[in-house]
Amino acid sequence: AVLGCALLLPVLLAGDCPSLCSCRSLGDVWGTQVDCSSRGLHSLPTLPHETRSLHLHNNSLVSIPAGALDGLGHLQELQLWDNPWHCDCHILYLKLWLQDFSAPAVARLRCASPSHLRMKPLGQLTGNDLGICKRLLPTKCLQFFWRDLILIAGVVITLILVAWALKLSKKLVRQLSLQGWRPRRYIPKIH
Repeated sequence: AVLGCALLLPVLLAGDCPSLCSCRSLGDVWGTQVDCSSRGLHSLPTLPHETRSLHLHNNSLVSIPAGALDGLGHLQELQLWDNPWHCDCHILYLKLWLQDFSAPAVARLRCASPSHLRMKPLGQLTGNDLGICKRLLPTKCLQFFWRDLILIAGVVITLILVAWALKLSKKLVRQLSLQGWRPRRYIPKIH
């Protein structure tokens, strides 16, 4: 039975492997090594979720789509050098993702275009270099932004209402005390 499972593993792995890449199992616990280097790729292929090692160097990648690497929770090694990175708003996702993943990885990548950014390290790009970028982050990030904004507005409105209620109650107490109003004592009737 163990031999049957061992023979089945490469077949299952081959089904998850991108067609232009080669994949090698690192074991059930360790995940998969995906080698897509030197394949002339112009776009990122769909990658197995259990990818632990990913080689994308020496291709024709100019950017990585926003959110494309987020599902790779087991990723430990990423090789991206020797790609003609186009440093505009579309590169921002990769820059921010690499800053969280590995500082050395982002330091090694350099812009190939536009001409005024040629050879500039990706890690040194600033907002001035990229210009005005709209819809930079995946939609999920924008949803969290709006959710947080609504929560903050709700808290502010609640605090304003509480402050208004306290002010009103103090004013009411002051008016009642000026009129000489005192609460009546309850005296029980004795029969």
